[in-house]
Amino acid sequence: MSQLRFLHIYMPVLALLWIGMYLDSSRVAAYFPQSQWVTNMLFVMLFFWLYQHVSVPVRKMMLYGLPLALLGELFFSVVLGMYTYRLNSVPLYVPFGHCMVYVAVCYMVKEPLFRRYLHRIDRSLYLLMVIYSTLWLLLADDLFGFLCLLVILWIFYRHPITRPYFLVMYVVVVYVELLGTHYHCWQWPPIWFGLFDWVPSANPPSAISVVYFGFDTYCLWSYRQLNRDRWRRMRSIQRIRLAR
Repeated sequence: MSQLRFLHIYMPVLALLWIGMYLDSSRVAAYFPQSQWVTNMLFVMLFFWLYQHVSVPVRKMMLYGLPLALLGELFFSVVLGMYTYRLNSVPLYVPFGHCMVYVAVCYMVKEPLFRRYLHRIDRSLYLLMVIYSTLWLLLADDLFGFLCLLVILWIFYRHPITRPYFLVMYVVVVYVELLGTHYHCWQWPPIWFGLFDWVPSANPPSAISVVYFGFDTYCLWSYRQLNRDRWRRMRSIQRIRLAR
């Protein structure tokens, strides 16, 4: 059995995140002002390509997550001013990007290689997360990101079964945020919400992936509520596999 069965799912996502944000960068936009629409088109195309190549449950969660991603972006960016996009409006590609990140992480943790070395990967990513957020606090005065890390650690304490998945999500979100802020697709203010000077923030905050955790939880909750029979069968199969 191949150890990387799902490379064709998550690698296009990781590659397009880089390409798409470069196209939406201020550098490219200076020569081609409509460059963001190229990114929009590419993200929508990949979203529907993924939709055709993932499992039925993941398809449904992609659809459940799309409106939440849009509403969440409008609320956090436009209403609260938690971060600001280059053109001061939420780009079309962003909600689709949230769903694509969710799909990518889902299939990364399903890899036989990941499952084979689960405990080693888990410990390594956990250590990496703590070191990265601590350095961001010390070197970039990122108190906001460090507070987000404390919330993540609390989640892991209360729900340890979620730890491997959310650790991979943490790494992918760091990748996304570093790309987006490097290319000036969006930026975070130097203080929390641009209002609270007692909570300084880096650009980007180190552990803002905690917001993505809420998005993932909503997608799973929606699937469970709207597909109760299928959910019960899936959980029964999982319990049988764990008992072996």
